[in-house]
Amino acid sequence: MSTSLAMFLGFIALTLWVTYWAAGRSSGTSAFFAADRRITGWQNGVAVAGDYMSAASFLGIAGIIAFQGYDGFMYSVGWLVAYLTVLLIVAEPLRNAGKYTMADVLAYRLSPRPVRALASLSTLTVSTFYMIAQMVGAGALVALLLKDSGIGFQTAVIGVGVLMIVYVVFGGMLATTWVQIIKAVLLISGTVLLSLLVLAHYEFDLGAFFRAVTHVTYHDPSGQEVTQNFLEPGLRFKPPYGALDLVSLGLALIFGTAGLPHILVRFYTVPDAKTARVSVVWAMAIIGGFYIMTTFLGFGAATIVGRDAIAANGGTNMSAPLLAQALGGEVFFAFISAVAFATILAVVAGLTISASTSFAHDFYTAVLHHGRERSPGEEVRVARVTACVVGILSMAIAIVVGPNTNVAFLVALAFAVAASANLPVIVLSLFWRRFTTRGAVCGLTTGLVSSIALILVSPSMMTIDPPSVTGAARHLIQSAPLFPLENPGIVSIPLGFLGAVMGTLLGREPHAEARYAELLVRANTGLGAEKASKA
Repeated sequence: MSTSLAMFLGFIALTLWVTYWAAGRSSGTSAFFAADRRITGWQNGVAVAGDYMSAASFLGIAGIIAFQGYDGFMYSVGWLVAYLTVLLIVAEPLRNAGKYTMADVLAYRLSPRPVRALASLSTLTVSTFYMIAQMVGAGALVALLLKDSGIGFQTAVIGVGVLMIVYVVFGGMLATTWVQIIKAVLLISGTVLLSLLVLAHYEFDLGAFFRAVTHVTYHDPSGQEVTQNFLEPGLRFKPPYGALDLVSLGLALIFGTAGLPHILVRFYTVPDAKTARVSVVWAMAIIGGFYIMTTFLGFGAATIVGRDAIAANGGTNMSAPLLAQALGGEVFFAFISAVAFATILAVVAGLTISASTSFAHDFYTAVLHHGRERSPGEEVRVARVTACVVGILSMAIAIVVGPNTNVAFLVALAFAVAASANLPVIVLSLFWRRFTTRGAVCGLTTGLVSSIALILVSPSMMTIDPPSVTGAARHLIQSAPLFPLENPGIVSIPLGFLGAVMGTLLGREPHAEARYAELLVRANTGLGAEKASKA
């Protein structure tokens, strides 16, 4: 048995034991959906950080910095500051005014059925797109990392899918939270150690490190040797639309994070708003440290391993594992590979529980059955069935599209939908007395439709590929893009706000206005907020 496979199996055994432990404590609706609201501030902060630091962060950003230098680091900056929006706008009001999902806040003073139906659709859209991208990436990466063990793409996808279903169905939010905590500790430990090894390679001389970054040598597509200063912009974001694309990406990251369903549901697991704030501070510190260290991972891979070697051994996503192999040998390579596996597994589990909670709580119970459970425990049973369905569908779609399909745009789409549809209605519901149900419906619909439509006509979907690009790697529509930016946030976010405002201005809703003062008091003081269950 290879060292990598042994570490993978060790992580699986640990998380299955956690799920077994949590299963005995997850009976009842509050326990399954919100871990009985007994997660402490530091625990939730680490779990939030674990939810946020996905494989796209650990493997993707290290890779994009290794290949595109300064422009790749700009991705880190966007992810780094995104939590300020969460801290300043949504964490405390959401915990005080909601119960299990984002829609609870909207339904507090608006007509519940239409806003819950659309909020559930938006949540399922974001979770599905994000999860398909993670599953395709999981299958490709696990197959690559465990290639010596004979595990292929399909086996890897099915394995990840089955494990995430087991975590959610049997362990609920408590198991998912502790899987995130374990993953986050492993990820930060691996990142710190790898960063120290990079600095040790340059004898802890930052000047020598950054001088090496200014002289990165590799071969371009024509085979010519190139020496590039990786601290200069322009390798990814180029004229005429590069600057706009960077701004659009930043907007989607900053505002999208505050609308991601699997992040928002975490604030219902803590006992009160004060603990929610504490958990955001913990999350910001961990996430901030992590994204600063991606500098050493990405630039270290570019200068120590080299672009040519990375491209010949799995491509950009292998930058961090190959750097670990170069500096720490096979055992450290196996550890970093296991960390990547844990990262993928924990994120898809978080997405699954947020999607199943939204469907069971917002759509099945609130919309189809007018907010009443027909039998005790029905909502949890529906959530468990939904988790199985979501998991099986994700596995099937990931296997059908295959490992070579360009799915990176699905992550951008998830952030764009969250920023364009979810955030405008959350903000206006909390801070605008006149906001109405029609405004929420218009805002959610406009943000959802505009972000999807713009992605469909963007370079992510429409590009004329050269003949050297074949098979599933080719873009879906072989035509010049109608929308020039890869990320639609700079257009779709204002459209989401505009739709919400215009819908509101079409009429008044006295009942919603009358309940605004009550919402304001509850959101700011926590009076009447959902309490933690007694141990």
